[in-house]
Amino acid sequence: MKRAEFYIEVASRQLSKKGEVICGDVFLSKKIQEENRIISVLSDGLGSGVRANVLATLTASMGLNFTIEHYPPEHTAKTILDTLPVDRSRKISYATFTIVDSDADGETRIVNFDNPPLIIVRGKALYNPEMLIKTISNKPGGVRELSCCSFQARLEDRIILISDGVSQSGLGTATYPFGWESVEIGEWICQLLESEPGISAVDLAGRITGRAHANDIYSAKDDISCVVIYFRHPRKLLLCTGPPFHPEDDHRLAMTVDSFNGQKVLSGGTTAEIVSRELGREIEVSLESLSADIPPVSLMKGVDLVTEGVLTLGRVSAMLEEGVQLPLQGKDAASALLTLLLNNDQLFLLAGTRINEAHQDPSLPVELEIRRNLVKKIKSLLEDKYLKEVKLDFI
Repeated sequence: MKRAEFYIEVASRQLSKKGEVICGDVFLSKKIQEENRIISVLSDGLGSGVRANVLATLTASMGLNFTIEHYPPEHTAKTILDTLPVDRSRKISYATFTIVDSDADGETRIVNFDNPPLIIVRGKALYNPEMLIKTISNKPGGVRELSCCSFQARLEDRIILISDGVSQSGLGTATYPFGWESVEIGEWICQLLESEPGISAVDLAGRITGRAHANDIYSAKDDISCVVIYFRHPRKLLLCTGPPFHPEDDHRLAMTVDSFNGQKVLSGGTTAEIVSRELGREIEVSLESLSADIPPVSLMKGVDLVTEGVLTLGRVSAMLEEGVQLPLQGKDAASALLTLLLNNDQLFLLAGTRINEAHQDPSLPVELEIRRNLVKKIKSLLEDKYLKEVKLDFI
């Protein structure tokens, strides 16, 4: 499979056990840019609350770091189990884990230790790759089992990881006397995909956790976590901000916007004026996005969003750094721009390098960095925290 054919979307949703502020399940994901690999780990700490979270964080961190270094799954699992304490009465480790490692060619390797069986959907049907059971001996002298598999991912494949808060939701009820078992969850997902075949990873994870919460009559009896890994065609977005260094490149900027195959955003009044002039398209201010501190959005034919520049980008950078998830509640320009950035996969940032004297005004707040540094920071945040593919060019 060629890398250009698909994008790997990774999303998670979590709900804490009723009465707990901190979730005892931990999800970590990291993209290894140099190898075009994405590694995702879900760990469930024994019990709930702070103690479970600490143990799950330790487990997920070790699983992630060992997998990055290509350690065999047996070595990774044995090291984790030898590090974690063991419950004396039940003779079980204090955390479980599932590791998914997918590379640029779609080759996917999965290791599951004591989490519920993973669910793989190929198209709109369940897919069951051959599972290999590996045994390891840990320090108390016990023998533990790992479930491992590898397969070649295809377009529209989905891998769903769940904690037992999902699979045991509704336990003891008339509808689910033995809980919402993995097979039933898989069948429910396939029915959902019949009506919504293009549902995103973030929406599907939210729907699954929401259903599990409903099974518990909206009083979660355990931490509820779901991770969805979705192999699909990439969604593309072009963000242009700032005028080109040479005015003679204004037409090239406008043609780049006009010919781009994907969503388009113009951030900056001068940038929008250049594109408007070169393409002969009017700009209209929208009053539906009024905000006390962020200028409103504007409308232009053929462009998905037009915003003010530095103030809006500064707010987007701050929100990315804080950590946000869709859907966003805000109606302002920064929230609109951030929604587009997070809804797309391959992001192309084109930053003009002409100095805008308005941004050099010493009366402006110090935190308003110049435009080129802002876009560099946004690029870094989108890559590191949100696993986006981002290309930055200057004009």
